[in-house]
Amino acid sequence: MNHFIRKKGELFCEEVAVAEIAGKIGTPFYLYSKRTLLQHFHAFDSGFTGIEHLTCFAVKACSNIAILHLFAQAGGGADIVSGGELFRALKAGVDPGKIIYSGVGKTEKELRYGLESKILLFNVESADELERLHKLAQTMGTKAPVSFRVNPDVDPLTHAYISTGLAKNKFGIPMQEAMGLYERAAVMEGIEVKGISCHIGSQLTQISPFVESMTKIKAFVQELGRQNISIRYVDLGGGVGITYDVETPPHPHDYAEAIRRELEGLDCTLILEPGRVIVGNAGILVTEVQYTKTNRGGDVEKKFVIVDAAMNDLTRPSLYGAYHTIQPVMDTKAVTETVDVVGPICETGDFIAKDRELAQAEQGDLLAVMSAGAYGFSMSSNYNSRPRVAEVLVDGNRYAVIRKRETLDQLIQGETIVDFQE
Repeated sequence: MNHFIRKKGELFCEEVAVAEIAGKIGTPFYLYSKRTLLQHFHAFDSGFTGIEHLTCFAVKACSNIAILHLFAQAGGGADIVSGGELFRALKAGVDPGKIIYSGVGKTEKELRYGLESKILLFNVESADELERLHKLAQTMGTKAPVSFRVNPDVDPLTHAYISTGLAKNKFGIPMQEAMGLYERAAVMEGIEVKGISCHIGSQLTQISPFVESMTKIKAFVQELGRQNISIRYVDLGGGVGITYDVETPPHPHDYAEAIRRELEGLDCTLILEPGRVIVGNAGILVTEVQYTKTNRGGDVEKKFVIVDAAMNDLTRPSLYGAYHTIQPVMDTKAVTETVDVVGPICETGDFIAKDRELAQAEQGDLLAVMSAGAYGFSMSSNYNSRPRVAEVLVDGNRYAVIRKRETLDQLIQGETIVDFQE
């Protein structure tokens, strides 16, 4: 459920007309509903009421500090994968004691930053990382709180690029190797073993892979206990999907109930890392039609709607072949036609939709690309030297720009012309 609604044919975000915002700040821009963000956060978190748990929002899904601040105020933590995301989380007011640090390639500088910030857990993903963290903690005169990310070899039944829990994926440590690492870490002076972590992928639409993973993790935790290695935190990751088109993902409470059943018998705090399920349907990308054209001469006549948003603004369609519903901001009752919605980037792969039935559009029309709140702005780039777009947050009948549109001067910030001639 979200708060993007129509009133007399016009698209509103909560109580603000989308066209009004476009008229004030220009296009393209990302638009988020505060009411939807908090509603989704509480819908997910409340499923685990009554058990010790911590909901750590996956910063990579949507990293604007204004949005991270909302979740921090709601009692949430942060799941981070870089030093930059740690910086963002701290600036947004996230309690460092509620921050967990995942990722396969943490640098020494990033590990030091995490230790200095006194974060809750490092989700270690290799033997080399363990050794580096151990040596660093010793030189700093501290202990690194560690959770190993194990790879349960569970098929998440999702897109190959966002599958992370199979043996062939780069993430985590195979379960058959993890016991040896736990035993080694348990006697390291600079390491404090605290937890176990598992994340099998993103945009999962079935509960069964989560249950299979939790079953394996539970058995492994019990085996660790028999080796006198106590586990205080079980991090099950995130991955619950949303509806982009015809998907029917589980309700967060159904997911929570299944996990609660599998947790029985473990005296641990559960950590969750939701991202897409909270922000995906809480944000849209608003773009303006620049031109329409029809290419003839081939076997099939091809119609294009060319907009001012592009693959650098929303990468998912080009990268994953992902589907996003596209709606006219103003319902013109125009007849529909089959078109490709494309941007101005000099790549054939620059598209938002292909062969899509869309109300006939004209130059100047506004289009809303729905379900763009997750992995939308956070994956955007400056390709073709395009300034990154603005981000806007609506709260009832008010709105605020939470990230200004980049300027041309900002495009070359940090660059220097040099002349090596004598």
